Amino acid sequence: MKEQQSQVFLQRARFFTMMRRLAFLLVSLTLIYSLAAVVYSTQVIYKVKFNYAIILEQFGGEREAVTDVGWHFRLPFFTRLEKEVPLMNQNMYIGGATEPIKIISRENVALWTSALMTFRIKDLKVWGIENLSPEILLQGDYDGIAKDILQGKEVNRLISDRETIKEEIFHALKNRPINKNGPTLEGKYGIEVVSFVLNETRFGDKLVEATEEKKRRQLIAEAENYAADQEAQRIQKLYKAYLTGIQSLHLALGGREGQQVNPDLLEFLSQQKWATAYEKNESKQKTFVLHEGKNSPAITLPGPADNTVSD
Repeated sequence: MKEQQSQVFLQRARFFTMMRRLAFLLVSLTLIYSLAAVVYSTQVIYKVKFNYAIILEQFGGEREAVTDVGWHFRLPFFTRLEKEVPLMNQNMYIGGATEPIKIISRENVALWTSALMTFRIKDLKVWGIENLSPEILLQGDYDGIAKDILQGKEVNRLISDRETIKEEIFHALKNRPINKNGPTLEGKYGIEVVSFVLNETRFGDKLVEATEEKKRRQLIAEAENYAADQEAQRIQKLYKAYLTGIQSLHLALGGREGQQVNPDLLEFLSQQKWATAYEKNESKQKTFVLHEGKNSPAITLPGPADNTVSD
């Protein structure tokens, strides 16, 4: 009986001992994790990832770039992590947005365009230490160079010659000084311009409608001018035929070559021509123009009608 009680007591003691050890282990792990979390949150121990760099500010105010991949240690309260900088290819849109922006062409016509520059950081000291907020500064200089070139081109070139304009802007971003005798974009920011893409250049919707209306009116005007030219040619042919007919009639009536046409004959033919035109315009109308020469012909008129009413 006493042996059974002692075994039960030993089992309980072992159980409580295991529980105490387990509780101590859990508390220890919790403390270690909490301490690690506090240390990591204060970034006393920090990690530099591949293709990234860290700008570290020292207690004396000096700034340095840390590029070695892996874990690093810094003194708390005496140093500060300023920012993390990606060293891989980065994109920058014209105007700072993916949506198209409005530009004004050389002929003062509004167009919508979107463009994309790809760059990577080559000199971290120039990018992150010599420039304050380099992303904002680079955006302004990039927009200025690209817009200067785009807005100096004609509308037709912006729409149909995009390949040449794209290459011109790319060359300017890499080699053109921002100002006369000043640094280039790459030299000022310690970057390398990898590529430039001109995504689109198009008219606005209202401008497209106005352009279509203008084209429609131009086509109508051209059609009217063509019709007028055809009518003028037809009239010239008719006039030539009319003169040829008068000449033939003149010769048939005994006239000679080089002799002036009898004015009475010419006037008579002209009157008959207008009479024919009048007949064509007035339906069921017969018209005869009596030629009046120098000597008026004798005309016998009928007597008045007998209006006597018989009884």
